[in-house]
Amino acid sequence: MRDLPLILGALGPIFAIMLLGLGLRRLGFPGEDFWPATERFTYWILFPALLLHHLALARLADYPVGPVATVIVALLLGMTAVIYGVRTWLKVDGPAFTSVYQGVIRFNTYVGLSVVLAVFGTAGATMAALVMAIMIPLINVLCVVVLNTHAGGKATVGSVLRGLVTNPLILACLAGIGLNVGGVGLPWGSAAVLDALARAALPLGLLAVGAGLRLDALMRPGLLISTSVLKLLVMPALAGIFCWMMGLGSLERGVLVTFAALPSASAAYILARQLGGDAPLIAAILTVETALALITLPIILMSVL
Repeated sequence: MRDLPLILGALGPIFAIMLLGLGLRRLGFPGEDFWPATERFTYWILFPALLLHHLALARLADYPVGPVATVIVALLLGMTAVIYGVRTWLKVDGPAFTSVYQGVIRFNTYVGLSVVLAVFGTAGATMAALVMAIMIPLINVLCVVVLNTHAGGKATVGSVLRGLVTNPLILACLAGIGLNVGGVGLPWGSAAVLDALARAALPLGLLAVGAGLRLDALMRPGLLISTSVLKLLVMPALAGIFCWMMGLGSLERGVLVTFAALPSASAAYILARQLGGDAPLIAAILTVETALALITLPIILMSVL
């Protein structure tokens, strides 16, 4: 219980900024066009700057990349098996199943990095960037395969690969790792520029997350709660088990379990719209998971600190 004030102090501002975004959008300020533009700018410029900055300057040799990658692969495949295992019990059609799948597998990068920075500091942020470099490509491939299989999506191998190689978060992670391993670092004063951009990434990203929440999210409450339990409780528990099996340290375990416990991301809604998933359902899932994370994240963090 001694860690509870630390956790609540770290998470309180994060959720307060999200609620501010929700309130501002409901008030129509500064305008409806502001929020999509903010999300694009954060996704394409600010967030890549943050990841590039952390990875290019980190001491990567201090991190157990192999065991961490093993845990991530085992976690994603394990949760895929769990979701397919409960599909009959959920009683959903193909498009709805894909939304449940995305609601469980995906994670909100804005919330994740904000939480990790607040609780675990700079070392945690670097670990989070490494986790994202591994998780994002795998998650995108899995989600596209599931959507193609159950929702009649039209994505091809080529389109999936193009989506991965043009993903700004993946490119920033690869660039940061390349600059680090090559001994280049961040030359010509670029570190200061990237640091300034990185400082704007998380508050703007959290505002956009809050602005994207839906207040009409009470459709199919049983399915929403079931999906949220899988995402916010079962997935972090499984992550903790795999971390223990691989003998990971407290920092790696803390970051991995935190990411496993995050609510899903708005990218799930976009992909559902593109590939025939149940878009209204995933929008409701995102809102309910984000609201419930106010309760579950402190509990999960207390278990790993």
